[in-house]
Amino acid sequence: MSAPETTRYDVVIVGGGHNALVAATYLARAGRSVVVLEKQDAVGGAAVSERPWPGVDARLSRYSYLVSLLPRTIIDDLGLRIDLRRRRYSSYTPDPADPTRGILIDTHDADATAASFARTLGDTAEAERFAALGERLAPLGRAVFPTMTEPLPTADEVRRRLDDDDLWTALTQRPLGDLLRASLDSDLARGIAFTDGLIGTFASSDDTSLAQNRCFLYHVIGGETGHWDVPVGGMGAVTAELERAARESGVDIRTGIEVISVSPSGEVHGVTDRSEAYVGEVVLSGVGNAVLARLLTAGGAPTEAPAPEGAQIKVNMLLSRLPRLKDTSVTPEAAFAGTFHVNETMTQLDAAYVAASAGLVPEPLPAEIYCHSLTDPSILGEELRASGAQTLTLFGLQVPHRLIDGQDPVAAGARLLAAAQQSLDSVLDEPLRDCILEAPDGRLCIEARTTTDLERSLGMIGGDIFHGGLSWPWLEGPADGLGPAERWGVQTGHGRILVCGSSAQRGGAVSGIAGHNAAMAALEILERR
Repeated sequence: MSAPETTRYDVVIVGGGHNALVAATYLARAGRSVVVLEKQDAVGGAAVSERPWPGVDARLSRYSYLVSLLPRTIIDDLGLRIDLRRRRYSSYTPDPADPTRGILIDTHDADATAASFARTLGDTAEAERFAALGERLAPLGRAVFPTMTEPLPTADEVRRRLDDDDLWTALTQRPLGDLLRASLDSDLARGIAFTDGLIGTFASSDDTSLAQNRCFLYHVIGGETGHWDVPVGGMGAVTAELERAARESGVDIRTGIEVISVSPSGEVHGVTDRSEAYVGEVVLSGVGNAVLARLLTAGGAPTEAPAPEGAQIKVNMLLSRLPRLKDTSVTPEAAFAGTFHVNETMTQLDAAYVAASAGLVPEPLPAEIYCHSLTDPSILGEELRASGAQTLTLFGLQVPHRLIDGQDPVAAGARLLAAAQQSLDSVLDEPLRDCILEAPDGRLCIEARTTTDLERSLGMIGGDIFHGGLSWPWLEGPADGLGPAERWGVQTGHGRILVCGSSAQRGGAVSGIAGHNAAMAALEILERR
């Protein structure tokens, strides 16, 4: 066998997700030679739009679907032409005990929101308590989010910026359930708030690991407001802009290359139809730490990393029309425009955790849903728009990978999909099945993307959308004496290898933050070398 062809760059990036593209663009614009190596035929990772059903002109955000944490500074620095639209309705939550009533939170009409709380709960003060909790949490965004694209602050620095010791203690030292029970009286309102702690995270409200607290923090600080926006054109439009910026900056993007090993010396081996080697002064890893550990072991540096575990199922649908609700006081167009909570009282969420911990699929399955096409019709073709068709995205909670690991993926997916449909049907006035569009080949336009699907199609071990548990976005100790990688939260234990993906200390979600921070650390290291 002939020796592999070797190419040298300042920076070699393994994986072509959105963070990798952010890092690559910053580095190339700083005058560095950069190559991105991506296994798939296109870049973007989980931040892509696809047509799941042949012959159906609908481009869905198949995996990642909303944007909150992408800082304006990254958009402006890279000159990205991205349109993010704010949703008028924050959420709709039917009462599982009586789905003829539900809470609609209208960000444009506080009186209507208060009336909805009162009608559903029979409590005129719970809306005020819910609003007060939001106001109490608001300073978190102002204290934490601006630091996300700076060297890591210390915990003491963030605590001083927050200037609310009681809130700091409640969030960082005690389980989230304590704060929610102290702030809200109803199980339904507590559940609305608690779901922000469970996206891709398997935990109970009283989990002493505080995994739910960390997830909650990331969900309430985005853009300093915690609002989640819809990317016009779908998530693929975000990736397309990042790819454009990277290519125009001189980044060498190579797709269809499977990386098989990474060496601490900066040598990366990949295969296509031939063996290739790339050597970088610095290597950035856009893959999960568990995947990087395997690549380092193959490169002669035995490395271990915890096995991550995702805890969600995502269901993508195309409907001929939105389904009718049992609650006639709310239109489907309002209910599905924001986040539609199904069977997500705090009691139900905790019960689902107990069931899944025992190896059972939760019944009912907690889920949240939204309709992208209500905010952004452009993802549908002209005929579909004219027909009244709408997309629907369901995100099921408390379904850890262990429930389906090792099982037949088709059967496991069908089982979880059935549980998700049954849960949603419990609050609808007609079966969801009656509204699902049929593709030209006769198949229904509905698909489930399980943790196994993510592992197999995107290389996310355990289907973990965060590549491992989320971390507090600050240093627990002093910053004195730390090197660039540690100060930016992108270290791996090998000086020439940095993390630029969701495994970074401030990774997770479609934010570009990990890519930005890895690029800043890499530039410091390159300047020193």
